Parts: sequence; C-alpha cells; structure tokens
Amino acid sequence: MGSGDSVGEPPDGPARPGAFARAWAKALAGTSYFPMTHAQLETLLQRLTDQLAAALRTEPLDLRAGHRVATELVASHIASAEALGRTVEVIQLRLVRDLDLVADDIADRMARLLAAIATGYARALRDRTLDEQEAIRRAALIARADAERALRASEARFRHQATHDPLTDLPNRTLFAERLAAVCTEHRDDVHRVGLCFLDIDRFKRINDSYGHQIGDRALVAAAHRLSRAVEPHLVARLGGDAFMILVERSTGTGDVVAVAESALAALAEPVLVDGHDVTVTASVGVVERQVTGTTPDDLWRAAGSTLHWAKSAGGAGWALYDAERDSREQARQALSAAIPGGLERGEFYLDYQPLTSLQDGSVLGVEALVRWQHPQLGVLRPDSFIGLAEETGLIVPLGSWVLAEACREAVGWSAATGEPPYVSVNLAVRQLRRPDLVQEVCGLLRRTGLPPNRLQLEITESMMMSSAEEPVRALRALADLGVRIAIDDFGTGYSNLAYLRDLPVTELKVAGEFVRGLRAPEAADPGSRADERILAAMVSLAHALGLTVTAEGVETAEQADRLRAIGCDAGQGWHLGRPAPADQILPPPGPTVRQAQPERSSERYVQPRRPSVGPASEAR
Repeated sequence: MGSGDSVGEPPDGPARPGAFARAWAKALAGTSYFPMTHAQLETLLQRLTDQLAAALRTEPLDLRAGHRVATELVASHIASAEALGRTVEVIQLRLVRDLDLVADDIADRMARLLAAIATGYARALRDRTLDEQEAIRRAALIARADAERALRASEARFRHQATHDPLTDLPNRTLFAERLAAVCTEHRDDVHRVGLCFLDIDRFKRINDSYGHQIGDRALVAAAHRLSRAVEPHLVARLGGDAFMILVERSTGTGDVVAVAESALAALAEPVLVDGHDVTVTASVGVVERQVTGTTPDDLWRAAGSTLHWAKSAGGAGWALYDAERDSREQARQALSAAIPGGLERGEFYLDYQPLTSLQDGSVLGVEALVRWQHPQLGVLRPDSFIGLAEETGLIVPLGSWVLAEACREAVGWSAATGEPPYVSVNLAVRQLRRPDLVQEVCGLLRRTGLPPNRLQLEITESMMMSSAEEPVRALRALADLGVRIAIDDFGTGYSNLAYLRDLPVTELKVAGEFVRGLRAPEAADPGSRADERILAAMVSLAHALGLTVTAEGVETAEQADRLRAIGCDAGQGWHLGRPAPADQILPPPGPTVRQAQPERSSERYVQPRRPSVGPASEAR
C-alpha cells in the first residue's frame, strides 16, 4: 500500500460486522468473570470491533485505537491472560476475513495493531493494579482511623460502664471500692477516721411485684437521686439491686455517720410519684465508724454488711450501729455452725439421757435423749450452743436424724429391774416433721434396731402440732397407728388448745417448766403460786379427760414434786428427779425409786429453740 492509499472496502460496505463480535464473545467465554450479560458483552465487543476496523482503515495506522480497546477491555474486567490470548487469536484469525479488509500491507498493519493492543493491555492492567493498591491503602487507612475512633469510644464507654451504674448513673461498686481503698491507704495516721453507711431498701421485691419492674426501676432511680442530694458531698454508690453505700471520708466521730444515715432515711421517707402511683419505700442502714489506722477496706465492708443485717433483723426502717462484741459472737457462731457437718462425720456428738419419772411410785417411765457435742477445741457443748444454729442453717435435719438413730440403737439394749424397760423420748425439729419421708425413716430405724414402737416417743412443740399443715399431722397419725408414742412438749406456752387435741394422735402432754417454777408447799405459797397450781390442776384434769398422760418439766425441788403429785400429775422431769447421764446410768438401782438431788435448774430438751423467758431457764434445746 502506498503512502496515499487507504484500506479499500467493497461497494456494499463492511461484511457481516456482527459475526466477528459474536465470535469474539464466544472466544472470551469462561476466561473471566464479566459483570454483564452475554448480550451486553456482544454489544461491547461490537463497538470495539468498529474501533479496530476504523483504525485499520485509517492512514496512517491509528495505534492509539489498540490502546483504547485494551483499556476498555480491562475496565470491563476482561483482564485475564487467557482473555488477552483469546482476543489476539480471534483478531489475528478472523478480523480481516470477517470484515473483508483488503490492503497490500494488511498483515503488517494487523501485527502493529495487535502489538498496540497487547501494550495497552499491559499498561491498563498495571494501572488498574496500582489503582487497586492505592484504593486498598486508602481503605486500610480509613479503616484504621475508624477502628481507632471506635476503640477510643468503646474504651470511654467501658470506663460511664466500669465505674458508674447504668440505671442510676451513680458510682458503682468498683469505683466505691477504689475510693475506699484510697482513703484507707492515704490516711493511715492517728487522726483520720472513716465511716460507712450500708443502705438497703426494705422489701423492694414487693414494689416490683405490685407495680412491675419498670416502675420499680424508676422508683429506684428517684430514690438514688434523693440519696445523693441528701448526703452531699459524701460519695453515694449503688452496689447493685436495691443496695447503696455511702462513704464518709473525714468523720469526726460516730455522730457524724449516724447523722448521714438519718438524712438518708429521711430522704426516702416521702413517697415517690411514678406514673400516678405513690410508691413508698423504707430502708435499713448499717453504720460503721472507726479510725483509719488499724482497719482495711475488707474489714469495713464486712462490718457494714453485718450491721445492715442487724438493722434488717430488727424490723427495718432504721439504722444499726456496729458492735464489735456482737460481731465477734456472731462470727464464732458462724464458725461453730460450719463445723457441725464435720463433727457428725468424726463422731463428736453423743447422747445423755434424763429420766421421766412417775410421781406416783418413783419408777422410771422413760428417758429423754439430749445431744452433746465434744468439740475438739471448745470442749463439751450443750444444746443451747449449737441447736439454734443448726435450725437456722438446715443442719438440724442430719443432726436430728443422727440423734433419732442413735437413741433407738442404744435404747434397744436397755432393761429394767422390774417391768417394761423405759421408752426413749426424742425431740423432732420442725424441718424433720415436715420431711415427706419421716414415716419411712422411723419405720426403717425400728426395723433395723428391733426397738418396739411403744418404746419410742417423739416430742413436738405445741406450735408445730397446732399448725394448719396437714402433711405433718398425717405422718404423726401413721406413726401413732404403728404404736409410736407422740408427746407435745412445752405445753402451755403456745396455743394451749386442749379441745384441738381431741383429733390429734397425742398420748402425752409435757407441761412447760414455767408453770412448775412457782409451786410451793401450801404454807409457803403466794398468790402467784396458787394461780400456777390452779392452772396446772386444770390442765391435768382436762388432759386426763382426753385420755392423755401429763409430765411436768422443770421439777427441781421436793416441794414442786409434792404439789404436782397432789394435783394428779402423772410424771415429772427435772434435776430433782434425775440429772442427764450416759446410757449406762439411766436406770435407777433397786431400792428407793425417787432419787433426790440438789435443787438446781434442770430439764433439758433437744430441738425447736425458743426465745429465753425472763429469769433463770432450763437448758435450751
């Protein structure tokens, strides 16, 4: 082709321009992922085919068209090496033929155009790679900046969450503990004093149950704000739930901290209006105040918690002041309570027995089992040292079961000089009586030991028997049907409902020692003594009318035994008639049947502790 010639075309125009584009699209199929339909791909390639044809027809040859075609292919994600190879192949083999391009130097022009396409392809791929790398770099920088901002925001949130309560916005337990520790560290001298008020809202669960948790939360928020305002500038923290703590950093004495407690209680006294509901709250406060030197945050915190418990136990709606002696006693009680299970395992408990003596002929009718604890450090402990603790913690169930089993085991080997051997009387605790397997437990003991049922007596208190629960009464009826004796202990201190006893499986009443204590000989009797005697006589008469026997507790003098005998009382128990003793000493020797003893306070019992009465009392259960 000369310098002035152009590529020739047939008179009828380009031949089959769509055929090449379709062949090109078919060649590219499967070489890359194209974000377009096949029809869209053919349309694109048809446009690029027209550009290539125009370039070949132009004089001089337009190599920039090859660059543009390659750039557009890469931009359309037709960018793989295989796609480039297929493109070069199809252009080389079919472009001239399918478009009927005629020229003397067509081969040379095609070679130069293909080289331009390959060069443009390489440049476009390089530019795209650089652009992608730059985009990735920019995205990474943006992501890092965003992550750092998010981290700073998260750390900040972790800090209005780690140190403050989300509901009330008050300082939380963590911040309060840090501040208390700082006070105790910074002010260790003989001058600085510190105080705590541990406050807990009384019966807050009832507010949630009555009005719902949403109103309960709003009432709690209102109470928190009132507290904070009332005791400023002192630090108030919400420890969780309905518990708050107030820190008095520079106390000048107990009066300062008590004044803070009273201000807090006064702030809560007025009802809180929430959604039209007047919500009334009261609180209990434990107050601790002491010199910073010689104490620790843990000591202060524990003391405040114990004192709050005392305020709650006193009925709430008030404050209690820490008492070191009381706290020491309660810690000792707690330690003793924790030692009960180990004491049972190590065999540290044993039984003594106290006779139940006939007031008519002095014979021993039965004996009451009384538990003792041979403590490895404290020596022999009587029931009043540990039975109350066992009741509070639920340990009375395994302890009571051991007493019952041990009493049955020992009693089966007893004998008497004449007549029937004495029965053994065992006190049942409330928790034991309410156990669903009580009947099975007793039946199993009688079967294993061989003890006749009529030689076992179970003592329960009057209040236990008069309760409305049907299950314990059914259990006692089942045991009575087997022949087990049932006695009501401490009769006269509770309901004293003799009429109710008609329908209960009771064989014996044990009259409380309070009625026996005032009995005197007729010539020495005072009006109070005569009233006690008339009450006792009425009890004995009515009990006998119901077919029950009567045992008087707390018989400590001969005069009391004589007066009881005169009014028809069947039996007595007390130190005048016999002190507690081991099993091998419970039966009286042949001869005189009533054993005299020094007039000391006497009768012991095992379970069901009660508040001590005024004046000297017999050994508690």
